Amino acid sequence: MNAQTAAAPAPSKALGFTTLFLMEMWERFGYYGMTAVIVLYMVQQLGYTDDRANLTFGAFTAMAYAVPAIGGWIGDKILGSKRTTVLGASFLTLGYILLSLPYQVLLFPALAIVAVGGGIFKANPGNLVSKVYAGDAAKLDSAFTLYYMAVNLGAFISQTFTPLFAIWWGWHTAFALCAVGLALGQVNFFIMRRHLKHVGSEPDSKPLDMRKFGLVLAGILACIVAVTFIIQNLDLARGIVYLAGFAMLVIFGWMYRIGTAGEKKGVIAVFILTVQTMAFFIYYQQMSTSLTLFALRNVDLNFYGYAAPPGQVQVLNPFWIFVLSPPLAWFYNRLSKGKGDFHISTKFAFGFVVLAAGFFIYGMSGYFAVAGKISLWWMVWGYALQSLSELLISGLGLAMVARYVGPKLRGFVMGLWFLATGLSQYAGGFVANYASVPENITDPLQSLPLYTNLCMDLGYWALGFTLLALALIPFMKWLSSSGGEALDHA
Repeated sequence: MNAQTAAAPAPSKALGFTTLFLMEMWERFGYYGMTAVIVLYMVQQLGYTDDRANLTFGAFTAMAYAVPAIGGWIGDKILGSKRTTVLGASFLTLGYILLSLPYQVLLFPALAIVAVGGGIFKANPGNLVSKVYAGDAAKLDSAFTLYYMAVNLGAFISQTFTPLFAIWWGWHTAFALCAVGLALGQVNFFIMRRHLKHVGSEPDSKPLDMRKFGLVLAGILACIVAVTFIIQNLDLARGIVYLAGFAMLVIFGWMYRIGTAGEKKGVIAVFILTVQTMAFFIYYQQMSTSLTLFALRNVDLNFYGYAAPPGQVQVLNPFWIFVLSPPLAWFYNRLSKGKGDFHISTKFAFGFVVLAAGFFIYGMSGYFAVAGKISLWWMVWGYALQSLSELLISGLGLAMVARYVGPKLRGFVMGLWFLATGLSQYAGGFVANYASVPENITDPLQSLPLYTNLCMDLGYWALGFTLLALALIPFMKWLSSSGGEALDHA
């Protein structure tokens, strides 16, 4: 060993986590910057109806969250989690560059590249986080809560600036900003990569197989062509979503069949919590669809003299996540040192209570409207509760997979969890259409009840999900306490 090698500092767990934190932050910077303006771009610039914009965005998100099941498998079995992370980020950058070009014909190919690139990327950093803190359940929950804050820090920065860039310099400049974010993320990952030297999937420790890499690239290009066709053919998109939902059920059935008695309990637990997460993401999808169009038409966006763009209202979500994540992570750690943490199913149930309250706030705001416009403060507090519910449900979704699924299949099952998320967000696009405003209606007094009635209905449904989640808590605790094991077959 030479002196230079001996002096090289050892990789740090904390800096390894920070590397993944920053990569996720910049990837989410691009994605949420785009989602802040894309529906408004389709409605205001391209002349799409509310229905078409909501369903197009729903088809895009379904595809974006369906591909991680494949991306996780590529990371686990073929290229390695770290290489697949970089590959996905590279395609994302290309997609945002195409969106930044002022040619409408590029819209669907660009969205397809973003969907596929994000899918290739998405499952792998979370898988790496689970390996950084493998074997420490308390730190794992805390790490994933803070990791979820990375998502929202990136979203906060981009959703603050992309709507402003769209107003100041045009829609395509806003999309260019998303591409810049992805480029910064890749540069940072390259600089800090040595802190992840000790973690990764099995292929990460081997030289890159160029034949396999070429096959993966060919598969990605084929997926891009297919997704381009799917998202501009809404009937086909609906059929693909139904097929993907059926495939998800088959995969859960397969994992249950191959598992030991203890592993079967883990599969049941993951399935139940995944279904509950799907219910949550129907609500989450409203932020980019019905709630953004609500802000466009029925929210007084003059905030103490500042005229907020409608898309910028979405920044309230990452703002509250950023504010609430550290105390919630501290609370989890505090519980683990005392009488014990709440069971994850209890956190999910409480999340639905908070979610119901948030949508009741949106719904009740109509009673206090002036000339069809509500104060922005109603959105501020509604988003606060909706964001807390997100931390309690979606924020722990990846930690749930890391707890119940062993390392060999963890990346794949994380991808499956993202697939479930995409299916529910597509359903969320259909739900948003219950508040679609006909093109001949421009009076805020006429559009207001469409949005507030939808939000009240969603609040009542969230209470129903709460009762179901509460009823399942004893069963979920039994699954965890009676020998449930992590599924870990090759």
